Amino acid sequence: MGEKSQAVFDKNTVEFVTVAAEYCAFIERSEGMQRKSFVDTLLKVLPLLYIKASMLPECQRIGEEEDLEHFVTEDDYEVIRLTVAEVLSGYDDYLDVFVEEMKYSDVPIRKTMSEDLADIYQDLKNFICLFQTGMNETMNDALVECKENFAHYWGQTLVNTMRAMHELKYAGSDDAEKEE
Repeated sequence: MGEKSQAVFDKNTVEFVTVAAEYCAFIERSEGMQRKSFVDTLLKVLPLLYIKASMLPECQRIGEEEDLEHFVTEDDYEVIRLTVAEVLSGYDDYLDVFVEEMKYSDVPIRKTMSEDLADIYQDLKNFICLFQTGMNETMNDALVECKENFAHYWGQTLVNTMRAMHELKYAGSDDAEKEE
């Protein structure tokens, strides 16, 4: 087994895989969930996911520079997004200032937690499916891709969504609490 492939067996990788799988499973079974319970759980899982992703070991691609297989289809993504949007109902939207378009705008950009959570889900589910192949090279390259995507995309998306969820839980209107 080559030196480069040892990252897939690292303790931090195993812990990340566990948390990522738990996140995906939670999102997949969120249909019909109470908003309060959904937000409470994600405010515990998302920080853990961020910590575990930030602790992933250094690794380099072993295989060809071609794209890895993706398992989450557009339909899968849309089902997840709509399910989460339904759970969050009227509290899905938030204003985001940490997006590229903000440089050219005088007003914040409207985002939705459901789309953010579906984006994170898509990347993590693809990673988990590739990791489950048990093929060392594929697992390694999936780890490299997931780590790069965390650094350049879904890590920021995760913290932005956490900020919005924190606002929903702790500064939400009294009406939101009465609905639960």
